[in-house]
Amino acid sequence: MKKTLLKIWGRSLLAGLLSLGAVAMAQDYPNKPIRLVVPFAPAGATDILGRIVSERLAPIYGQSVVVDNKPGASGHLGAQLVAKAPGDGYTLLVGTIGIHAAHASYRKLNYNPATELQPVMILGEAPNLVLVPANSPYRTFADFLADAKANPGKINYASAGPGSSVHMVTALFELASGVKLNHVPYKGSGPALIDLIGGQVQVMFDNMSSGMPHVQGGKLRALAVTGPKRDPRFPNVPTIAEAGVPGYSGTSWFTLAAPGSMPPALVDKLNKDVQRVLASPEVVARYDKLGINYTANTPAEATAFFKSETVKWNRVIEAANLQLD
Repeated sequence: MKKTLLKIWGRSLLAGLLSLGAVAMAQDYPNKPIRLVVPFAPAGATDILGRIVSERLAPIYGQSVVVDNKPGASGHLGAQLVAKAPGDGYTLLVGTIGIHAAHASYRKLNYNPATELQPVMILGEAPNLVLVPANSPYRTFADFLADAKANPGKINYASAGPGSSVHMVTALFELASGVKLNHVPYKGSGPALIDLIGGQVQVMFDNMSSGMPHVQGGKLRALAVTGPKRDPRFPNVPTIAEAGVPGYSGTSWFTLAAPGSMPPALVDKLNKDVQRVLASPEVVARYDKLGINYTANTPAEATAFFKSETVKWNRVIEAANLQLD
């Protein structure tokens, strides 16, 4: 009995010491530069958000926050790097649907995103734009839909990579409409948009933040938005549901995530500090220009959101038989 009580007391003491250590770590954080891994090529939505967080968080911390682009395997190369890093807050990830909620499409991952990564927060959510080159024969979404139905598998669409949010919202469109497109994956929206502008591919359901400047610059035409309602930045552009696919709705979202081993006290500190960044008038205005919607959220709320979105996208993966190596 005495030995049992000593064991219980010992475990409680150890847990208390670990908790105190985590609190002390959070209070001292950061005392060196932070590496913010963006698992896609530069110029895409994930990269844009990573740089907003980096630029605004560095002055608050008095430490550099270095964006490190690590494209590959639709974001999983960079995500795995973060998952295997120490949970000390000095290696973080800007994540996406493909990493957190659609990872079941990859059969042979060398890590488990659901357990080896944890959300700090949802950085934002936005509808995608259905984009075509400015000289495309598709003047409306109805033109594109009619051609896709008449020529299954003949229209090439670009994505930021297999399993990315751009891929997933397009796969959802294929399921909802019954059409078949030909998928051309890239290592991020940046290089995909270059080929779309050049006419190497015919269409892309891209993130609004990366695609919108090219529409405004006259290089691309927006045929529709993927969200449940029209976007105020494009009031004359219909939703896909309005334009011929009733019931369709798909959006992209982005996260700040950390290794699963990071202590809760440090996760909470990061969450509060980044919320402060995103609440600043300058970032609010920048988000509005980028077409990104943000609502303050806690790590627990982000975790619950991950779970519900995983259920949603797993249905799409199963129905579309999206199995990737």
